[in-house]
Amino acid sequence: MECVAIVARLKEGSGPRAAELIASGPPFDLAGTGIVHHSVYLSAGEVVFVFEGHQVGWMVDDLINDPFRPELQSAFDRWRSIVDGPPRIARERFGWEAQEPAPPAAEAMGGSAS
Repeated sequence: MECVAIVARLKEGSGPRAAELIASGPPFDLAGTGIVHHSVYLSAGEVVFVFEGHQVGWMVDDLINDPFRPELQSAFDRWRSIVDGPPRIARERFGWEAQEPAPPAAEAMGGSAS
């Protein structure tokens, strides 16, 4: 599995608008892309779009560069007004995943769930 992130710096004061855009969901059908997992992180000054899947780098490139997806191009226009400078692509260099499910937090910390 591969992980790719798109990181964009937000213009000052754009956090609420970014939260609105994120809340409206992705501008395309994720199930039809081959992407296995997608999440969006928002901080005070940045937004990070994370995509996971097999050969996900190619999938993301195809989505970004497809001129025949008007809904996606329209979404880019909405983001352009609040993004400061060009977005950057970050590729995973380290990842870890537990082989067994983790115990509940209280159990892992030696507490009881009473």
